[in-house]
Amino acid sequence: MFLTLLYVALGGALGAVMRFLTQAYAVRLLGMSFPWGTLSVNVVGSFVMGLLFVLLAGRDSSVMAPFLMIGVLGGFTTFSAFSLDTLRLFEAGQLGSAALYVALSMVMSLSAVALGVWCAKGGFA
Repeated sequence: MFLTLLYVALGGALGAVMRFLTQAYAVRLLGMSFPWGTLSVNVVGSFVMGLLFVLLAGRDSSVMAPFLMIGVLGGFTTFSAFSLDTLRLFEAGQLGSAALYVALSMVMSLSAVALGVWCAKGGFA
């Protein structure tokens, strides 16, 4: 159990650094007028979660699943940041942007996890 906790912690640290770098790059590339960084990490994280869900199923993933799916992706994806970004847009009176952000986040993230599952099951083969 201790080793599993260590893997989750290390994965979480790696995921958090990846999230920080992705968000910093998004702000640099696209500006701060819309939370593109948070949207990006949630969509990419959902896609990777779909891939891993299939690729690790039925295997001895006692190390890799906690490290990757709980640690790395848990540190990388940012649903709490999504919630705060939505609230900030709402409080700033940007109701259209808030609604667009929620819709894009839900549709794109759910699509990304489904695409990840499809790809991992040989969708392009």
